[in-house]
Amino acid sequence: MKVTILDDYFDTIRTLDSFRKLDGHDVKIWNDYVQDVDALTDRLKDTEVLVLIRERTKIRTPLLERLPRLRLISQRSVYPHIDIGTCTDFGIVVSSSQHPGAPCYAAAELTWGLTLAAVRQIPQQMASLKAGNWQIGVGSTLRGKTLGIFGYSRIGRAVAEYGKAFGMIVKFWAREASMAQARSEGYATAASKQAFFEESDVLTLHMRLVDATRGIVTAADLARMKPTAVIVNTSRAPLIEPGALVAALKAGRPGMAAVDVFEEEPVLDTNHPLLKMPNVIATPHIGYVTREEYETQFVEIFDQITAYQTGHPINVVNPDVLTSAKLRQ
Repeated sequence: MKVTILDDYFDTIRTLDSFRKLDGHDVKIWNDYVQDVDALTDRLKDTEVLVLIRERTKIRTPLLERLPRLRLISQRSVYPHIDIGTCTDFGIVVSSSQHPGAPCYAAAELTWGLTLAAVRQIPQQMASLKAGNWQIGVGSTLRGKTLGIFGYSRIGRAVAEYGKAFGMIVKFWAREASMAQARSEGYATAASKQAFFEESDVLTLHMRLVDATRGIVTAADLARMKPTAVIVNTSRAPLIEPGALVAALKAGRPGMAAVDVFEEEPVLDTNHPLLKMPNVIATPHIGYVTREEYETQFVEIFDQITAYQTGHPINVVNPDVLTSAKLRQ
């Protein structure tokens, strides 16, 4: 089959051991980022299988309408960037493993790296030194401080273990069923959402972006945080109410932010407000970008292609398409 892989920025996919799973297929890999529908149509006009790297490119109806040969979209994790209903109507199978096993340790490790970088001002201190200056200020110690983790997820639990290893007081906030599970597994939970934001010295977000979680962190929540606190987001930017984070940082509550995610990506404008703020550390959505994590992800993505080719697709998120007379052959 003709397979196209989009947005492989560093031409990494062909170097993975798992890439051998595509032996025998006609594979085209694109290393740049394009969202223009005309340009994508030209690139994908002969594509039968489209491989996506997370949510880098939006696959919307105006594009899908112009791809009559597309039969399968194979990716991993959530899929808010794909018009699933249109795929079903057009007979396109969407396979996306929800990886129910181990957490993404790469994202958990980056969360902790950003936490340390923020509280010790590591990027700012490095910039000062390289500019011919010495120390620029005094950082904070994590031991004895409160680590608030919003969302009782696999990644959140991994971050909790890092916090415990650093001598922090770990508290969770989540939906009631998740908090009950957290308590049953020996973790403390906050008395209320208000207390959670008021008490956290470091507050990290670890939940999926769905309708119920969009904007779940409000401007009022952020205003309750300590002026010495840091909020860390390696999950999804729209978990925070639009515009609330920039306004809160300008107001001084919380005092710092460390972010790996943005409302619109990629961010190529150096005038983006978060990039201009001295109390923000920002990275370009690299939470899952490690060779080990890529191997884990693409084994599943390529196995989904093999399963489809054998007539037994797996991890199908639009199962109605399998009984549709419109299923593309």
